[in-house]
Amino acid sequence: MSAAYPRLVSGTSISLLMSLGLLAGSAAAQSEDGETIVLDTIVISAEDQAKQALGASTITSAEIQKAPPVNDISEIVRKMPGVNLTGNSVSGTRGNNRQIDLRGMGPENTLILIDGKPVMSRNSIRMGRQAERDTRGDSNWVPAEMIERIEVLRGPAAARYGSGSAGGVVNIITKRPETFTGSVGVHMSMPDDDREGGSVRTNFMLGGPLNENWSFRVFGNYSKTDPDSTELNADAAAEAELETPYAGREGVVNQDIGLLLGWLPIDGHEVDFEFNFSRQGNRYSGDSAGGSIQPDLDGENLLGLETNRMLRRTLSTTHRGEYSFGESNSYIQWENTRNTRNGTSATGGSTDNINTLDQSTITYDSVTAKTEWILPMTLGTRDSRLTFGAEYRGEFLEDENRTQVSNVNDGQPLSDEQHMLGLYAEANIMWNDKLTLTPGLRYDYGDTFGSNLSPSLNTTYQFNDEWSMKVGLARAFKAPNLFQLNPNYIYSTMGMGCPPGVVTPCEIQGNPDLEAETSFNKEIGVAYSGVNGINASLTWFHNDYKNRIAPGFTDRGDRPDGGTILQWENTPEAVIEGIEGNFSTEFGGGQYALNVNLTKMLESRDKRTGNALSLVPEHTINASLDWYARDDLTFTVSATHYGRIEAARVAVHTGIEQEDLDERPSYTLVNLGLAWDVTDTAKLSAGVNNVFNKQLFRTGQGANTFNEPGRAFYVSLNKTF
Repeated sequence: MSAAYPRLVSGTSISLLMSLGLLAGSAAAQSEDGETIVLDTIVISAEDQAKQALGASTITSAEIQKAPPVNDISEIVRKMPGVNLTGNSVSGTRGNNRQIDLRGMGPENTLILIDGKPVMSRNSIRMGRQAERDTRGDSNWVPAEMIERIEVLRGPAAARYGSGSAGGVVNIITKRPETFTGSVGVHMSMPDDDREGGSVRTNFMLGGPLNENWSFRVFGNYSKTDPDSTELNADAAAEAELETPYAGREGVVNQDIGLLLGWLPIDGHEVDFEFNFSRQGNRYSGDSAGGSIQPDLDGENLLGLETNRMLRRTLSTTHRGEYSFGESNSYIQWENTRNTRNGTSATGGSTDNINTLDQSTITYDSVTAKTEWILPMTLGTRDSRLTFGAEYRGEFLEDENRTQVSNVNDGQPLSDEQHMLGLYAEANIMWNDKLTLTPGLRYDYGDTFGSNLSPSLNTTYQFNDEWSMKVGLARAFKAPNLFQLNPNYIYSTMGMGCPPGVVTPCEIQGNPDLEAETSFNKEIGVAYSGVNGINASLTWFHNDYKNRIAPGFTDRGDRPDGGTILQWENTPEAVIEGIEGNFSTEFGGGQYALNVNLTKMLESRDKRTGNALSLVPEHTINASLDWYARDDLTFTVSATHYGRIEAARVAVHTGIEQEDLDERPSYTLVNLGLAWDVTDTAKLSAGVNNVFNKQLFRTGQGANTFNEPGRAFYVSLNKTF
């Protein structure tokens, strides 16, 4: 097989095993005259060690080209072990706005990074009565063609990243040309069912060195996905005897531009100055908080209009340094998000439904700063690398929509803020030629929730050249968000939707006394790399989740106008347990490559209600078979099987047991694709997603809370020069 063939396998099964050779002790090489030379032992940093964990996967730019996402990189991340798409609770509210969920911990416990910097724009969207946000998440701010790789890190190794990483981390690494390079790309997706929205995306990039000390990169992107028709779920609604069909997926238009300047002031030091701007606006499909179609307001047709838009801009400065005693990586970033929406109701059964044609804006700013220092040294007689770091996160929110808050502000926009400071230390210690230890300790202080201590210990043991084992333990946490903390954010039930035993009507308000959510994450796994190019891994994980923040059922006092006050509360324990597996091999003389991964959820249970924590399948199997027909041509057939999704048995916001709820049955999606290097500078991808047209429709009954789109044809062309 030619060296030009890509090795498109996940980091779960191969990156760990490649790196272990660097950790096993001194390596040997031969000089030109045949003399054996013993090389110095190489010890990688704790961060790099985490990326080699069994719970780590890497999606390369070649894989993205082979199966380009229609609109959002979540479409390709979902095919990694331990990953699904879901909402933040089992309510099913905003069911088609599914986001990345790692190991069943929910999207809010998945930390999204771009080039190592946190993305926090979804925090500008208020959290609804059932613990959901009307958000598409933070995985669609970078066009797929701009991505060099995506690092997906799950489990205990992710705890080093602080608040919001209890499930894991998705780090989007962007391309950075080393020579003067330009590129243009276009992608189109055409559904077979004309009731489903099609997509088109086009972008460009230009970058490279300006002189010996300066380099640059500039990119732009425009993408548009049309909304689904209001008729898409009509037949399913009639079969379920619903008065009003549920809405399909909303459309979205992304416009992005970015500029990066790189400066090399002296040898061993590099400084980046970066500015990015994105505008992301919806195309309304009629979706309401309950899911049923709301086509108009006061006689005004809303369908296809932009009812919400997000303007996101970032300014950042990054410094990477090399010194005689080690290396450093530091940055400071300002992220500003303007979340502008039609006004929505905060009362009754219409909570979060559009109730006015007027729009208002929530402005959310976050300032993040981090410095990390990596120092090679010897601890006793053991080679190691120590990492010391400090991180600051500041969040600042101002909401001009005064209908969402109580009257205590006398008509003034609501403002709130939160500050966190984290200090951490890790060591990657090569204990002997078989055992590597990675202990860590992180201390965080928040001016809203107090102190949090996050210890961790990850170990890797190399039995022999083929077999290795990893064990990980870590305590992770998530800070409460500004909407959950602020007592001036109030939702009123208007007499409906109250827990049993409380006087109606009831309202839920923010709680300034909330504690941080915590989880104790454990995993143990084995990996094999041996004959016939076989790479395999199997990992068991178990998370004990405490102080999860959810809508409260406890009477906190009387409303001035009668009724009961409820608050957001830290709830008792929850537990998540599962298995991840991965297998890959080549055969036919390297002409074929098979990759299979499995996620099995053994348990997901909120001990307060008995519900799962999120609507994820009981098991997921992803498989792909690549045929390298020529050096420049690859054909791929892939399939994903999703197990059944069980409906929530207890209502999230009332604690009342529900009956006659439908589960979503298991189903399988099959895709066909090709990737062709037409020339050295032109690449073509084309294929069919969901070949057998397995469409699933949204009825809102039990777990049927989202649409699975049917057959669609796609073509993607990228040209570099």
